[in-house]
Amino acid sequence: MKHSSHVENPDVILIGSGVMSANLGAMLKRLEPSLSLQVYEVTEDLAQESSHGWNNAGTGHAGICELSYTPKREADGSVDVARVIAIFEQFEQSKQFWSYAVAAGMIDQPKDFINPVAHISFVHGEEEVDFLRARHAGMAAHHFFQGMEYTTDGATIGRWAPLLMKDRTVFPVAATKMDSGTDVNFGVISRKLLGWLEKQPGCGIASNHRVVDLVKDGAGWEVSARDLATGEIRKNRAKFVFVGAGGGSLHLLQKSGIAESKGLGGFPIGGQWLVCDNPEIVKQHQAKVYGQALAAAPTMAVPHLDTRVLDGKKTLLFGPFAAWTTKFLHKKGSWTDLPGSIKPDNLATMIKIAIHNLPLVRYLVQQGTQSMKDRMEVLHIFYPGAKAEDWKLIDAGIRVQAIKKTDGEAGIVHYGTEVITNSDRSISALLGASPGASVSVNIVLEVVKMCFPHLLASEAGLARMKEMIPGYDEDFKRPEKAERFRELQRGVNQILQLG
Repeated sequence: MKHSSHVENPDVILIGSGVMSANLGAMLKRLEPSLSLQVYEVTEDLAQESSHGWNNAGTGHAGICELSYTPKREADGSVDVARVIAIFEQFEQSKQFWSYAVAAGMIDQPKDFINPVAHISFVHGEEEVDFLRARHAGMAAHHFFQGMEYTTDGATIGRWAPLLMKDRTVFPVAATKMDSGTDVNFGVISRKLLGWLEKQPGCGIASNHRVVDLVKDGAGWEVSARDLATGEIRKNRAKFVFVGAGGGSLHLLQKSGIAESKGLGGFPIGGQWLVCDNPEIVKQHQAKVYGQALAAAPTMAVPHLDTRVLDGKKTLLFGPFAAWTTKFLHKKGSWTDLPGSIKPDNLATMIKIAIHNLPLVRYLVQQGTQSMKDRMEVLHIFYPGAKAEDWKLIDAGIRVQAIKKTDGEAGIVHYGTEVITNSDRSISALLGASPGASVSVNIVLEVVKMCFPHLLASEAGLARMKEMIPGYDEDFKRPEKAERFRELQRGVNQILQLG
């Protein structure tokens, strides 16, 4: 559905209609109702790129099952779980804000966008079994994960997720499980929040508009957006610009010319899923099951077998399979995106990355040219009894891994989301990858703190923020906060109908 509402010279311009812009726009408008906002989106409908339901796994990333969020075992045999504890707390902030939006009447029907699905980690082989045992010991000691179960018993794993053990001949195996995991449709929550925002005074959304230029204009910015239907270029000015355009963010940052964009690059990685709609198979698997990353695979290619709830229907999804691409966007990208992003200031970094990541490039090319038989062999690691006729291959979204210099070295940023903000705090942009969408509320909260500190300076502003995110200024990781956290989580889960 095309959106064509325009606000002239708003306080804030949001570029992109994904989950980041949606959360930030809604949060700002609730913090300060007098703020005016304009959203520009390149696709005709909203949240059609990385936030779209089929362009991500929909995992409510809380660190529960994602083995890539915990490094390998330390010398003493333990596993560092600090990262998963932090991610868990950040995802809970997202749930708090979304439950507030439901309770406040901003959005409805939480089951349209979030549903309870068990999160399982599954490994095989002696070394990986030992690793998972140590990981469980570290996580279960914290109050966030006290409900996590661990087993090496095949029959128990078979009860948790029958497809994992059907026709299995490779042992030993181990698994952990928490029933409090979630499946999230980030496209739906984005459209719900933006639907509310568009109805508010002083707010406009223009889809099918591509932002083609960003020019510093005094204390703010002049934004040029082309109407893709008419070719007309509309110029608008704002005091603050938020670039939440997914893979398109790098090009826009480069157009802005801010010092913080110098030297940045991007490496696009395409994705594909195997999808099963056979109801007899789908009903046997009610979980998101994550394994260990395959050799040479990028972060986004950690294999997992997932229950997905999209448009009220359950399906199974396996992957992702990575693919070589030079596009930065799935629907509105161009094969010239990658070469067009290479500039004099990032050329040396990009060359160094290319030289040192040839195995990754070979892996992506190999992945993209796999046969169905090859893909089924990977699926058989999780579901030995899978048959090719029950699965189809679909294209997923594109992730642009940020490339930057760190301590004189060049590296691909596989984890986290980079928030790039200029010196006068008039523009912020997001680059990065997992667990981005799940922790989007925490990310945009940092943007608010940095770029709109005056909205939190008063008692009234602070009270409004704590109403939206009750745990905003509390550290629930501390042991003495365990009961307070559990009480708050129960209320949030009730509102979101998570049980």
